[in-house]
Amino acid sequence: MKIAVMGAGSWGTALALLLGKKGCSVTLWARREPLAQSIERQRENVQYLPKIELPDTITPTSDISEALTDADTVVLAIPSAGVREVLSLIKNKLRPGALLVHAGKGLESGTGLRGSEVIREMLGEEAGCCCVALSGPNLAVELANDIPTATVVASRNPDSAARAQELFSSPSLRLYRNRDITGVELGGALKNVLAIGAGISDGLGYGDNTKATLVTRGLVEMIRLGVMLGADEKTFIGLSGFGDLMATCASGLSRNLRLGRMLGQGIGLDESLRALGQVAEGMPTCKAAYLLSAKLGVSAPIIQQIHGVLFEGKSPKTAVMELMTRDYRDELA
Repeated sequence: MKIAVMGAGSWGTALALLLGKKGCSVTLWARREPLAQSIERQRENVQYLPKIELPDTITPTSDISEALTDADTVVLAIPSAGVREVLSLIKNKLRPGALLVHAGKGLESGTGLRGSEVIREMLGEEAGCCCVALSGPNLAVELANDIPTATVVASRNPDSAARAQELFSSPSLRLYRNRDITGVELGGALKNVLAIGAGISDGLGYGDNTKATLVTRGLVEMIRLGVMLGADEKTFIGLSGFGDLMATCASGLSRNLRLGRMLGQGIGLDESLRALGQVAEGMPTCKAAYLLSAKLGVSAPIIQQIHGVLFEGKSPKTAVMELMTRDYRDELA
């Protein structure tokens, strides 16, 4: 079996490693040729996943045609901002019947579309129906080091989900299926926004009470928005919802959490992004979630305040004060 993993960041490299260890022939596509050459030469992704040796079953390349030739499965592990462009490059190169797995965790900022919706727009209704979303509490470094975890594969096509479940399952990664691709994708995307908020709380020096409050009330906002967009409420208490939210809001490995911490410490956004050195999916997703909640009339005060910090110049302390002094309300309303 030949697999093309599109995206040589930390997540794409970790997924390529997982599949390569299983004996699959994997091409790992990097947008930049120097990165592909560096991975090939050093057998390690020094920039994004250092100190982890890659097996010979993985072939790095910056040539899209080479990556996709005879590929039975194509895994998209790229930031949400690049999904549409990459799909435009691969749409005429996909092997008929190839399994398409979207492993990104974000919403397209300008449209609010999920990955599978972008796939449907770019590749057609059949591809949108048969594609698979992969999402869960899966920090790349831990997955690459075979630390036990679980994740979810979701598709409107049960056969596609079953194929993906078998492909990605390993002794260190347990796979569950779910037909609610809307909820699975939204959980993986929206938790990144809340992780920025959790990081801001840390950076301000607040404690566990604050973070527990933010995560719990943030989950309520995820559910509200998700249900309005057609998701099943139960999905958000599963691995791709609450599970991923827990991991991303607690782990120092989370890019979104680290970004939030810097902002909470008073470091400017531009400087924080430079220090981070990688894409924080919570930023474009926050913009999309903010617009969607306004359009749908969904109450999402935490998302709104994080948007204020990221895009409106609001100070983190002001954002917290505005949250804490909102009108009284019933918890379950």
